[in-house]
Amino acid sequence: MEMKTEYEFTLPRGYVDKDGVVHRDGVMRLANAKDEITPLNDLRVQRNRAYLIIVLLSRVVSKLGTLPEINTGVVENLFAGDLRFLEEMYNRINEDEATLKLTCPECGHRFEKEFGRLGES
Repeated sequence: MEMKTEYEFTLPRGYVDKDGVVHRDGVMRLANAKDEITPLNDLRVQRNRAYLIIVLLSRVVSKLGTLPEINTGVVENLFAGDLRFLEEMYNRINEDEATLKLTCPECGHRFEKEFGRLGES
Protein backbone atom coordinates (compact mmCIF):
# COMPACT_ATOMS: atom_id res chain seq x y z
CA MET A 1 0.00 0.00 0.00
CA GLU A 2 1.44 3.36 -1.05
CA MET A 3 1.40 6.27 1.39
CA LYS A 4 -0.23 9.47 0.18
CA THR A 5 2.17 12.41 0.63
CA GLU A 6 0.64 15.10 -1.61
CA TYR A 7 -2.82 16.63 -1.43
CA GLU A 8 -4.50 18.81 -4.04
CA PHE A 9 -6.54 21.84 -3.04
CA THR A 10 -8.49 24.75 -4.48
CA LEU A 11 -8.27 28.03 -2.59
CA PRO A 12 -11.61 29.74 -1.82
CA ARG A 13 -10.45 33.04 -3.37
CA GLY A 14 -7.02 32.51 -4.89
CA TYR A 15 -3.68 34.27 -5.00
CA VAL A 16 -3.54 37.25 -7.36
CA ASP A 17 -0.09 37.71 -8.92
CA LYS A 18 1.46 41.00 -10.10
CA ASP A 19 -0.16 40.57 -13.53
CA GLY A 20 -3.63 40.07 -12.04
CA VAL A 21 -3.73 36.33 -12.73
CA VAL A 22 -5.62 34.37 -10.08
CA HIS A 23 -4.04 31.10 -8.92
CA ARG A 24 -6.40 28.79 -7.00
CA ASP A 25 -5.40 25.17 -7.63
CA GLY A 26 -2.40 23.80 -5.79
CA VAL A 27 -0.69 20.94 -4.04
CA MET A 28 0.45 20.62 -0.43
CA ARG A 29 2.81 17.88 0.66
CA LEU A 30 3.09 16.29 4.07
CA ALA A 31 5.47 18.10 6.40
CA ASN A 32 8.64 16.47 7.63
CA ALA A 33 10.55 17.21 10.83
CA LYS A 34 12.85 19.68 9.05
CA ASP A 35 9.82 21.66 7.79
CA GLU A 36 8.69 22.19 11.36
CA ILE A 37 12.12 22.85 12.90
CA THR A 38 13.77 25.12 10.31
CA PRO A 39 11.27 28.01 10.64
CA LEU A 40 12.12 28.29 14.34
CA ASN A 41 15.55 29.62 13.33
CA ASP A 42 14.03 32.26 11.04
CA LEU A 43 14.45 35.75 12.54
CA ARG A 44 10.96 36.77 11.35
CA VAL A 45 9.48 33.89 13.37
CA GLN A 46 11.64 34.72 16.39
CA ARG A 47 10.39 38.32 16.30
CA ASN A 48 6.77 37.39 15.65
CA ARG A 49 5.59 33.83 16.41
CA ALA A 50 2.52 34.38 14.18
CA TYR A 51 4.90 34.38 11.19
CA LEU A 52 5.59 30.67 11.75
CA ILE A 53 2.63 29.58 9.60
CA ILE A 54 3.83 31.81 6.74
CA VAL A 55 7.26 30.15 6.65
CA LEU A 56 5.82 26.69 7.21
CA LEU A 57 3.29 26.96 4.38
CA SER A 58 5.92 28.34 2.02
CA ARG A 59 7.83 25.10 2.59
CA VAL A 60 4.96 22.60 2.14
CA VAL A 61 2.85 24.19 -0.59
CA SER A 62 4.64 22.74 -3.60
CA LYS A 63 2.40 24.11 -6.34
CA LEU A 64 -0.02 27.00 -6.75
CA GLY A 65 -1.46 27.59 -10.20
CA THR A 66 1.29 28.37 -12.69
CA LEU A 67 3.59 30.14 -10.23
CA PRO A 68 7.23 29.10 -10.69
CA GLU A 69 7.84 29.00 -6.91
CA ILE A 70 6.00 29.37 -3.63
CA ASN A 71 7.84 31.58 -1.15
CA THR A 72 6.98 33.61 1.93
CA GLY A 73 6.09 36.59 -0.29
CA VAL A 74 3.37 34.55 -1.97
CA VAL A 75 1.98 33.24 1.32
CA GLU A 76 2.11 36.75 2.90
CA ASN A 77 -0.09 38.05 0.10
CA LEU A 78 -2.81 35.42 0.30
CA PHE A 79 -6.23 36.62 1.34
CA ALA A 80 -6.90 35.93 5.03
CA GLY A 81 -9.54 33.30 4.22
CA ASP A 82 -7.12 31.43 1.95
CA LEU A 83 -4.41 31.52 4.62
CA ARG A 84 -6.86 30.04 7.16
CA PHE A 85 -7.91 27.42 4.59
CA LEU A 86 -4.28 26.31 4.07
CA GLU A 87 -3.53 26.35 7.79
CA GLU A 88 -6.54 24.11 8.47
CA MET A 89 -5.55 21.82 5.61
CA TYR A 90 -1.99 21.61 6.96
CA ASN A 91 -3.30 20.61 10.38
CA ARG A 92 -5.73 18.08 8.92
CA ILE A 93 -3.23 16.24 6.68
CA ASN A 94 -0.44 16.25 9.26
CA GLU A 95 -2.57 14.96 12.15
CA ASP A 96 -0.90 12.23 14.15
CA GLU A 97 -4.05 10.19 14.44
CA ALA A 98 -4.25 6.64 13.21
CA THR A 99 -7.17 4.56 12.02
CA LEU A 100 -6.76 0.81 12.10
CA LYS A 101 -8.91 -1.84 10.44
CA LEU A 102 -9.70 -4.49 13.04
CA THR A 103 -11.63 -7.74 13.22
CA CYS A 104 -13.46 -8.86 16.33
CA PRO A 105 -11.93 -12.19 17.38
CA GLU A 106 -15.29 -13.47 18.68
CA CYS A 107 -17.80 -12.58 15.96
CA GLY A 108 -15.54 -11.75 13.01
CA HIS A 109 -17.10 -8.28 12.57
CA ARG A 110 -14.73 -5.89 10.73
CA PHE A 111 -14.54 -2.27 11.86
CA GLU A 112 -12.25 0.74 12.00
CA LYS A 113 -10.87 2.11 15.27
CA GLU A 114 -9.50 5.64 15.45
CA PHE A 115 -6.69 6.33 17.90
CA GLY A 116 -6.14 9.86 19.14
CA ARG A 117 -3.08 12.06 19.00
CA LEU A 118 0.11 11.10 20.74
CA GLY A 119 -0.06 11.91 24.41
CA GLU A 120 -3.87 11.97 24.55
CA SER A 121 -5.66 9.54 26.78
